[in-house]
Amino acid sequence: MTISKLAGHPAERDILTNIPVLISQYYLEHPNPIDPSQQIVFGTSGHRGSSTEASFNEDHILAVCQALSEYRKKEGLTGPLFIGKDTHALSEPAEATAIEVFAANGLDIYLSAGQSYTPTPVVSHAILEWNRDRKSGLADGVVITPSHNPPSDGGFKYNPPSGGPAGPEITNKIQARANEIMREGLKSVKRIPYKSALNSSTTHQFDFANPYVRDLKKVINIEKIAEADIRIGVDPLGGASVGYWDIIAELYHLNITVVNRVVDPTFSFMYVDYDGKIRMDCSSPYAMAGLIALKNDYDIAFGNDPDSDRHGIVTPSAGLMNPNHYLSVAIDYLFRNRSEWQKNAKIGKTLVSSSMIDRVAKSLPRDLAEVPVGFKWFVEGLLDGSFGFGGEESAGASFLRKDGTVWTTDKDGILLNLLAAEITAVTGNDPGVYYRSLENKFGSPVYKRIDATANSRQKDVLKNLSPEDVKAESLAGEKIISRLTRAPSNNAPIGGLKVVAENGWFAARPSGTEEIYKIYAESFIGESHLNKVIEEAQSIVNAAFKTAGA
Repeated sequence: MTISKLAGHPAERDILTNIPVLISQYYLEHPNPIDPSQQIVFGTSGHRGSSTEASFNEDHILAVCQALSEYRKKEGLTGPLFIGKDTHALSEPAEATAIEVFAANGLDIYLSAGQSYTPTPVVSHAILEWNRDRKSGLADGVVITPSHNPPSDGGFKYNPPSGGPAGPEITNKIQARANEIMREGLKSVKRIPYKSALNSSTTHQFDFANPYVRDLKKVINIEKIAEADIRIGVDPLGGASVGYWDIIAELYHLNITVVNRVVDPTFSFMYVDYDGKIRMDCSSPYAMAGLIALKNDYDIAFGNDPDSDRHGIVTPSAGLMNPNHYLSVAIDYLFRNRSEWQKNAKIGKTLVSSSMIDRVAKSLPRDLAEVPVGFKWFVEGLLDGSFGFGGEESAGASFLRKDGTVWTTDKDGILLNLLAAEITAVTGNDPGVYYRSLENKFGSPVYKRIDATANSRQKDVLKNLSPEDVKAESLAGEKIISRLTRAPSNNAPIGGLKVVAENGWFAARPSGTEEIYKIYAESFIGESHLNKVIEEAQSIVNAAFKTAGA
């Protein structure tokens, strides 16, 4: 991976997004409905794109909102549709378009009071609270966000009544109908003027923040944080959580300092990410350089991405924690300190997350549920309490309330941040010190993700491999234990390959948008062994390409 000379430095003016152009193109640029790059595509986190590339424009939002309205009618969903948005520039016009379409279709829509920003987990919480003990009139929601993507991007994701990310069985239907609507020239779209939509009897102002904040004490031992009076630093990275931390601090009497309150659609206050782009990735040491510099000023510090579904934990002992390290700490701590959870509640992890989690799970002991990439795989288990925790290596996780009932079924960065404060207050050590204690017990893994070139044909081959296609018997000097193309927990296709040995593993997955595949790899032996794992991973994948004639 090439590191830009700008990485970790404050953003310079010449790389800032031209917001007027971005917004004007949202309205003026019309996508070609038969060009795959300009169609609506729901990935693991909804549809994303940019108005300047004709991949996130008003036509897209008109079509997808009409398609969603029709889907809700077909499914008999008559409850409220909660709408959240983040601070990306395209989120504002996309929300306005959505309001016009949803109101014209007669949907009961609930907007944040004053149309302020609403984090993804807060929308999930609102859906679940509305649906608690209900059998009909169930709520669902949308969040208008491209997550941590650059300022030029927009995004739109749908959360059904389960409160979590919609799976492909839902999004494929919405996507297909939305693209059909675009091909037909948007003739099916119902729409009323914005002011009329806002004044409609079916449009409601809703307080998202206070119910969520009041409920935090049911999932976090927040009184312990207050008693310890630990110094907490928070950088919302200009995102939707910016207005939440003052409410949390005031209600629970926490010693919180918000180090950055700026909301700016260019995200000009950001430090540049590894590739020279502005990206609000709270797990990137380059993007989080500003907060990392303040690590010794606080007992614990943390950040969130623009829709607050991801967490970045900064400690005096370790600086910015690797997401895998923090997930391991969170799991070990929670399952030792949540006595009311089901005794058979499982630990959920994606198959590209660290094997340190496997070793922690075995020591607890708790069953480990290894699933494909995507938070949607944790939704059902969190809903019924059979999963105590679900987490992804990309710094997204959620867990149960203290009584073992569901909190959110989408990633909650605010929650994982406050857990870091709880761990610090209760144990007297920050999560970085806690992780070192895990290393003393289980070893010190090294982990890396790289990109490798692959054309469309090769990506298709990788996506459809079978275990028998892997002929190698060893990986970096160790016998291969398993070859996986389906997840061990639920037998769902992983859309790639995972190969496991005793002290090392790799996973290879094709990118959905670029001519590359991603290699995730880990070693419990050391850096040189990790490099050998990656080298042999590429050889194994290339052999599969050659066999398939790709």
